[in-house]
Amino acid sequence: MLPPGPANSLTDVPGVRVGHLTLDHDDAELPVRTGVTVVVPAPGSVFRDKPAAGLEVVNGFGKAAGLSQIAELGVLETPLALTNTLGVGAAFEGLVRHALAGHPEIGTTTGTVNPAVFECNDGWLNDIRGLHVRPRHVLDALDAATDAPVAEGAVGAGAGMVSFGWKAGIGSSSRLVDAGDGIRWTVGALVLANFGSADDLTVTGVPVGRTLTPEQAVEQAEFARGAGSCVALIATDAPADARQLRRIAKRTTVGLARTGGIIQHGSGEYALAWSTTHRTPHIPQGPARAASAVAEHGPVLDLLFRAAAEATEEAVLASLFAARPVTGVRGHHAPALPAREVARLVGAAAP
Repeated sequence: MLPPGPANSLTDVPGVRVGHLTLDHDDAELPVRTGVTVVVPAPGSVFRDKPAAGLEVVNGFGKAAGLSQIAELGVLETPLALTNTLGVGAAFEGLVRHALAGHPEIGTTTGTVNPAVFECNDGWLNDIRGLHVRPRHVLDALDAATDAPVAEGAVGAGAGMVSFGWKAGIGSSSRLVDAGDGIRWTVGALVLANFGSADDLTVTGVPVGRTLTPEQAVEQAEFARGAGSCVALIATDAPADARQLRRIAKRTTVGLARTGGIIQHGSGEYALAWSTTHRTPHIPQGPARAASAVAEHGPVLDLLFRAAAEATEEAVLASLFAARPVTGVRGHHAPALPAREVARLVGAAAP
């Protein structure tokens, strides 16, 4: 296993910031359990100096926005927003307003902007029909964005999410990669976890979901049968190009599989990886530009793959262990994963 970063968090990657806006209240007798999580992917203006990015749509059962341009051009232009499925439009507008406020050239002397919004369905716990996420919530989350360790569990976009029948949400982790010659890179992961069947949950290789009593977990929900989704975001300061970043993003599926996810028909899995150091200016300085990439003839790229897999696995588990129990609409309840019982099962399986 590779070593974690100092905070074992996405924000171990220098320049990356994360902010949450959590909506957790009862409105007209319908509980609101939702929110917004934003990721500022790099320092400075990501519109004027675009981070290289690679997108992997593992299972496209989702309603995300802005992904086709990322796949085509291999760059980001705005912070990333995560929210519930029916909040994508509001989050998109929030990112547009943020971009317009900071860039008077957008829509006047240059083109428009491509906001990136990811989603999962929190309708098991949240009054998703109420459209409670509004554009201002994205702006508030951006104002709150910090490079402190990421708050995990039932916060921000994770407020109403369920994984493997247990309350989940936001999780984060990081790994350090020794590239040789005194060079060390960081790979950070953040997941919005809302996937998996209860009996498939696996912790450090131990199939604990087969032993935990099924009635403790959410069994009657569609989510318990594997529908839901998972968004995996990977940041690194390695100078990888867009093609390499897509390859890194693919390795998040290894982490999801290690937790017991099988990427079922109704579960939309999306992975995005970006580099904070490989950036493209919005206005080119000439007909050609210098480009960087990670060497592929040695072990370094494999270490980046390993880092993405390990950090994703741990981030999913962190989302479960950090989440508190939540009761939502129609009396639906998502219990907290019993950490002591899981620890006992994992310990009993140790050689």
